[in-house]
Amino acid sequence: MTVKVLVIEDDQAIYEMIKERFAQWSFDVTTPENFQKVMSTFIEEKPQFVLIDIQLPAFDGFHWCREIRRISKVPIIFLSSRDHPMDMIMAMQMGADDFVQKPFHLDVLVAKVQALLRRTNDYQEESTDISNWNEAIIDFTRSEISFLDKTIELTKNELFILRVLLKFVDKIVSRDDLMRKLWDDERFVNDNTLSVNVNRLRSKLEGIGLADVIITKKGLGYMAITREE
Repeated sequence: MTVKVLVIEDDQAIYEMIKERFAQWSFDVTTPENFQKVMSTFIEEKPQFVLIDIQLPAFDGFHWCREIRRISKVPIIFLSSRDHPMDMIMAMQMGADDFVQKPFHLDVLVAKVQALLRRTNDYQEESTDISNWNEAIIDFTRSEISFLDKTIELTKNELFILRVLLKFVDKIVSRDDLMRKLWDDERFVNDNTLSVNVNRLRSKLEGIGLADVIITKKGLGYMAITREE
């Protein structure tokens, strides 16, 4: 079975070397196209293994390791030319499984990955309900949204409303449809309560930097929008 590996490494030459050698062992290797959207790639690709450098554009590898660990137990190995013991300690504290110094021998790296996969062969992708929206990570099982290192908790009604709006993202959902779905889920709200919940949801999203992502279409309903990059 092919193992999908996400390589979070901005040195294209190193990435290409890893990809070429790992392909010989039936590893499917990919990398983020945009290093500000690492979590989007992780959620979309669902890798079974992650290799990550420390020095990266925008956010460092420690940041991305911490973000991945919030939603997954996938094995992680750090790759870095830095040799200070504190870097290794930090990597382990962030949840990494190993630390490999550059330059490294590719066959040794492959062997480390294979060994770690064998030790975690009972690893299965967690059944957490995770979505990515405008670079915010939404964990429906925890009722949490994280964006720019900020995390908020939503009430059950707020979360349900957001789930419905995201199911029809960039499309209008009428107030009647929203209330009908809430009632179908035995969440008995009236027209005024719906307005309160939507406004509270907007306020919470604005508080973490996601302003104007749920808009009102007067006389029609609400729409969760995808912001332009």
